Parts: sequence; C-alpha cells; structure tokens
Amino acid sequence: MTSTIHVDVVSSEAELFSGEAEFVVAPGESGELGIYPRHTPLLTRLKPGSVRLSIAGKPEEELIYVSGGMLEVQPGRITILSDTAIRGHDLDEARAQEAMRAAQEALNNRTSQIEYAQAQIELAQAAAQLAAIRKLRKS
Repeated sequence: MTSTIHVDVVSSEAELFSGEAEFVVAPGESGELGIYPRHTPLLTRLKPGSVRLSIAGKPEEELIYVSGGMLEVQPGRITILSDTAIRGHDLDEARAQEAMRAAQEALNNRTSQIEYAQAQIELAQAAAQLAAIRKLRKS
C-alpha cells in the first residue's frame, strides 16, 4: 500500500482540493518544494506558480495555479492557503497573456514606486499562469 498525506488547497473563495496525495510539489519562495508523507513540519511562503499533486490511485497529476500564499506541513497534513487558486484545466491562456501585456505596459508607464511594485507582482502572476498552462499541455 502506498503511503499518503492529506492535502487541503484553499483560496479566499473556495476549497479547491481536499484529499489524499502521494506527494506534493509547491512553488516555495526559495524554490520548488517536494513533500512526501512524513515530511518534517514546515511553514513557508509560496510564490506564484503551480502546485502539483500526485493523487493516490490516479495516474495523472493534478495541477493547481496559486498566486502565492502560505504552505504548512504537519504530521499527516499539508495545508496550502492562497488568495487566488485556479485548477489547471480552468486557466485561460488568452486572459493570462492579456494580463501579462497589461503588466508590461504598466511597468513601462509607471508613475510611482507603488505602481511599479504592483505591476511586477501582476507580471509574475501572469507568467506563472502561462507556465502552469505549458506544464499542463506537456502532461
């Protein structure tokens, strides 16, 4: 029997996933984190990117885009909290490309440091969504 860990992925709007996984890959602030059952307890921030879940009994990985957030690993449970989380198959490539174009334009036309910082965040999120879409197409 395969060892599993309970995973909850929650956005400010809804719970996107709650179930058992064999492993989880998340976009940690300092790089990707691979988490298997019995992982050491951990609390870290997430950057925009893809959370990949290897769900027990399913041959394909589940992919969920997160705009950043927090990851908590406890014995027997992983919790991912994000302001925005979108299932991989619900990502809209045209919308992500438009958001990326708008963020680039905002960077070029900035008038304050706050606008520049916000545009950088929006650009990173759009780029992460496009990367998630590419990963989904490969699988």
